[in-house]
Amino acid sequence: MSRTTDRVAIVTGGSGGIGKISAERLASDGLAVVVHYAGNQSRAEGTVAGIISNGGRAIAVGGDIADETDMAAVFDATEKEFGGVDVLVHTAGIMPLSPIAQLDLDVFDRVQRTNVRGTFVVDQLAAQRMRDGGAIINFSTSVTRLQIPGYGAYAASKGAVEAISLILARELRGRDITVNAVSPGPTATPLFFDGKNQQQIDTIAAMNPMGRLGAPEDIAELVSFLAGPARWINGQTLYVNGGAA
Repeated sequence: MSRTTDRVAIVTGGSGGIGKISAERLASDGLAVVVHYAGNQSRAEGTVAGIISNGGRAIAVGGDIADETDMAAVFDATEKEFGGVDVLVHTAGIMPLSPIAQLDLDVFDRVQRTNVRGTFVVDQLAAQRMRDGGAIINFSTSVTRLQIPGYGAYAASKGAVEAISLILARELRGRDITVNAVSPGPTATPLFFDGKNQQQIDTIAAMNPMGRLGAPEDIAELVSFLAGPARWINGQTLYVNGGAA
């Protein structure tokens, strides 16, 4: 695609993993990028520095993804620096694993606050403040199809993300704003590796007919497409998993 120098993207969770690679990809596509972070400011600033050194435009802004005041401030900073918001890439989320029977309900509540309320907060702000012709790209998970034991709370939260996404797409009728949910399969990120031994990692990778885990770059390819040329893909859940599910 041609460079899109007048579009501006907010990438939540942009300090690492899929968010970082997506921010870098969008910057290389010509978008100005706001790298949102929750707790790792130095890593987010490192992402911004890398984008700028490659000729892109970026700033880092922190905030609690589920706090509407914090996230309104992220939108404020974006508008002040770059003039508006055209794309939201919402990758921020948490994934503590436990069998349903043993999961601490406080952990369950934290997962739903971050993943469900967080999505609702940033989507609501995007619906209110995004310029017409934009794109909202939420993140679900292919675990909703794979049904891997231990992922009950996470998969439940992402089922809610899909529902929010598909309904919001219909509510934004007339504004030429697309809303889609991207559902990666197991992807080689710190979030995925956390708490898993090598045997578990190898077993999950072997489930894929491609014989490997996904890479963040695989996911960023779809993010780039949805953020730019993919104007006729709207109100969909898109599975990006190499055929695992």
